[in-house]
Amino acid sequence: MRIGIYAVGRLKSGPEKELASRYLDRFAKAGPPSGLELSRMVELPESRAGNAQTRKREEAAELLKSMPDGAMIVVLDERGKALDSEEFAALLGEHRDRGQRDLAIVIGGADGVDPDFRERAKVVLNLGRLTWPHQLVRILIAEQLYRAVTILSGHPYHRV
Repeated sequence: MRIGIYAVGRLKSGPEKELASRYLDRFAKAGPPSGLELSRMVELPESRAGNAQTRKREEAAELLKSMPDGAMIVVLDERGKALDSEEFAALLGEHRDRGQRDLAIVIGGADGVDPDFRERAKVVLNLGRLTWPHQLVRILIAEQLYRAVTILSGHPYHRV
């Protein structure tokens, strides 16, 4: 299963980008034997519309255009379901085993994700009840993708 991360906004050079890249590199190397591969990292510009509703709608349209047809959409949103790492790994493994070809993990912009776009998502997840800056969300999801591969492959990285 090809996994892409689709984010509104750019991650500027610095320690956050380096750490996210480190985990994505680990995932890219460890994933293929488990049937998971990093297909792409897409950064879309934030909309410059005058109000939040329009910005979210424009960003959602751009997100959809950038994704492969038939991709399963996973939106990261504060209203989503909280999973632990083993549940997240099981979710990925289950959809991989069902033959899902593409999975798109979406990180919305500063205003969040358009409600209609969120409704299109197969899964809506939260990374806890706290609000996280965009840069940290990238690191968190990159690390969880790597952790998921290690769980699925039985590697000792994930200790309980």
